[in-house]
Amino acid sequence: MKSAVKLSVLDQSPVIEGHTARDALAASIELAQLADQLGYTRYWCAEHHGLFGVCDSAPEVLLARIGAATQRIRIGSGGVMLPYYSPFKVAEQFRMLEALYPNRIDLGVGRAPGGDQKTAQAVAAGAYNRGELFPQQVQELIWHLHGTLPANHPAHGIALQPQVDTVPQIWMLGSSDFGGNLAAQLGIRFAFAHFINAHNGHYIAQEYRDRFNTELEARPYSAVAVFVICADTEQQAQELALAVDMRRLQMAYGVNAPIPRAGQIDSARFSERDRMIIERERPRSVIGTPDQVSEKMLALQQQFGADEIIVLTVAGSYAARLRSYELLAQTFSLSAPN
Repeated sequence: MKSAVKLSVLDQSPVIEGHTARDALAASIELAQLADQLGYTRYWCAEHHGLFGVCDSAPEVLLARIGAATQRIRIGSGGVMLPYYSPFKVAEQFRMLEALYPNRIDLGVGRAPGGDQKTAQAVAAGAYNRGELFPQQVQELIWHLHGTLPANHPAHGIALQPQVDTVPQIWMLGSSDFGGNLAAQLGIRFAFAHFINAHNGHYIAQEYRDRFNTELEARPYSAVAVFVICADTEQQAQELALAVDMRRLQMAYGVNAPIPRAGQIDSARFSERDRMIIERERPRSVIGTPDQVSEKMLALQQQFGADEIIVLTVAGSYAARLRSYELLAQTFSLSAPN
């Protein structure tokens, strides 16, 4: 039944043409508050660098603000790009969030740069490791947060502050079998990014469940992250999707620009090559009315065997994005606990 489905939010803090980064961050806080009221399970902030279209370069900072503006919903990173950072420092940051908002913090990690390679080297002060050290970094992060650092580790015996008796949930984010296999090996939760890779993800999710190591958690737990635009009518949904089509054309052509505004795109001006790119990218999106969208989302959940669905919506309009999440909450009969 739809009412049994857990829905969550992934927010990239999009900067829409004609708006500022401050507008985008204010819209993120507004969306988090709405998701909290509507009964969404968790609210994740994504990390990106050097892009004019998305502005959250520091999820841990934005999460501190969102935690203060919400009451119930779990909040977390979707995700922290761990190759940039010291596992010890990331553990400290999320232990701090856990101290502020007990039993509400998720720490999702990924290995993608969240920007181009030149930007990646700038973020990492020229030491970006391209993910080669990522498996060891995730393992060290788990050790730090759970107090299980081996005695021969250089950081053994160092106090991780703040000292609290609860631990953030650790998630692996991925769009390939690398992430799924590593999550299974380490025994942590796994979210597959269907909005990045729309092909064969269900096989990766199944392999994650089959190989899951139960030393840290008792059972595998997975989510599928889906790009969704839901509107009152199919025509409205398709009009909103044009801004996303243009955004994906910009990305394909290497254009670094804000998210195009909804209602400003003339599809008649798309070239044949443009249309080929759009057709290639559309499978990553679920677009339509509540009935149309929910049917496809449920089919994906069943195909993936997912415990929940994480919804990413960029619509070229902040109001339309809010409406999309409202419609999903209605059609899936979400309700916030008292």
